[in-house]
Amino acid sequence: MTDLWSWLSLAGLGAFHGVNPALGWLFAVALGLHRQSSRIVWLSLLPIAAGHAAAIAVVLAAFIAFGAVADLRNLKLVAAALILGLAGYYAFYGHRHRVRVGMRTGMAGLALWSFLMATGHGAGLMLVPAVLGLCLADQSATIPLGNSLPISLAAVALHTGATVVVTAAVAFVVIEWLGLAVLRSAWINFDLIWTLALVVTGVILVVA
Repeated sequence: MTDLWSWLSLAGLGAFHGVNPALGWLFAVALGLHRQSSRIVWLSLLPIAAGHAAAIAVVLAAFIAFGAVADLRNLKLVAAALILGLAGYYAFYGHRHRVRVGMRTGMAGLALWSFLMATGHGAGLMLVPAVLGLCLADQSATIPLGNSLPISLAAVALHTGATVVVTAAVAFVVIEWLGLAVLRSAWINFDLIWTLALVVTGVILVVA
C-alpha cells in the first residue's frame, strides 16, 4: 500500500506540474498563437517533456549516488534542507526571478527552458521522498544501487508522462474553448501552492 501511494504521488505531482502554466502549457499555447500554428503547440510538448524529465533525472541520480554511501538519516536531512531552502527562496524572491525565453526560440531552446524551469521549481527535489521510499522498501540503511536505477527510471517516466498528458489536455481546452483571456478572470496562485507543498514535504522529511 505504501508503494502504491508513492507511485500515485509521483503521478499526482506530474499532473500538478502539467496544470501549472509556468511549467509548459502556457508557453506552448503562446508559441503556437505567435506562429499561428496549432502544430507548434503539440510539437512543443516534446522538448518540454524532455527538459522536464532531464531536470528530475539529474536530481534523482545525484541523490541515489549520495544515498548509496551516506546514512539514510543524513540523506533525508540534506533533501529537507534543500527543499525548505527552495521554499524560502520562492516565498521571498521566486516571483521576481523567471527564466525568459522569446517566442522565436527553437525546440532546443524550449527544452533548455523546460529544464531550467523544472530545476528552479524543485521538481526533482519533490520526487525524492517518494523515490527514496520505493528504493528503501527493504529498510536498508543505504540505497541499494541494484534496484534503484529501474525504480528511478520508472519514476521519471511516470511523472513526466502525467505531466505531458495534463499539459496537452489543458492546452487543448485553452485553445479550443477557453482562450488565453480566461487567465484574466480565473488565475490560480500556483507559486503559493507549490511553496506550501515544498514546506510540507521538507517538514515531513525532517520528522519522519
